[in-house]
Amino acid sequence: MKIKKITAIAIFGVLIASCSVIDSLLTFTVSNQTTFKIASGFPLNIASEIVTPNVTTNSSAVFDNNNTKADLVKDVKLDELKLTITDPADKTFSFLKSIHIFISTDANDEIELAYLDNINSTSSIINLICSSEKLDKYIKASSYKLRIKATIGETVTKDITVRSDMKFKVTADPF
Repeated sequence: MKIKKITAIAIFGVLIASCSVIDSLLTFTVSNQTTFKIASGFPLNIASEIVTPNVTTNSSAVFDNNNTKADLVKDVKLDELKLTITDPADKTFSFLKSIHIFISTDANDEIELAYLDNINSTSSIINLICSSEKLDKYIKASSYKLRIKATIGETVTKDITVRSDMKFKVTADPF
């Protein structure tokens, strides 16, 4: 009787381990990038919106490179969203109080993608806190829209160009 229990536990353990190995083989990253400007004269201490261009996804090419298709993608989560000031070169995020970024498509509702509040940074790079929302339908789309709501605490006298680097963790089914 003990041998049957030990064998059953061993088989169960092997199944769990093999599932996690398969998931890791079918997990990859989709990276997207966009830039936006925070205009000089941006209102102080008021949450205001920043217009961004649509982001064209390269997901179908990434799916192909990872031997999968959009209909096999089962789980997409934002792994990292990093903002970098690209112009002016010496500017830091010390002017920014908070930022919230939302994602939507023409066919899907808007949800919060990432945010950071109480920003106190003297760096030109910040990492936002990523939402735990499932983003499958947004990444499978040919493009998506970002809406940015920012609050600044210092007067901006020159336009600030910010690059947004997004990394999405994608897991696909094997069949």
